[in-house]
Amino acid sequence: MNLPKLFVKQGCPWCIDALDYFKKIGFELEIIDVRVNPEKMSDLVACSGQSKTPTLKNGDFVVADFDLDEFKQAMLDHPNEAIKLGIKLN
Repeated sequence: MNLPKLFVKQGCPWCIDALDYFKKIGFELEIIDVRVNPEKMSDLVACSGQSKTPTLKNGDFVVADFDLDEFKQAMLDHPNEAIKLGIKLN
């Protein structure tokens, strides 16, 4: 099974928030730290057209450079993606 990818940068406060949120809701991800693995930066740029984090990629669906409110809004704006990801917003 291919897990959604979460691109992060060590020390990024928005990444810390995202990781805490996903852990809290029990959301399983492949976490890719582009500072620890700089060769993965090209994957981040290829999928999102930018180098900011956190960025979530699931197939062709990408939420780039988000804070938690922006991520939750993306799920509301794309309910089919939220269903695919198994994310329930109350």
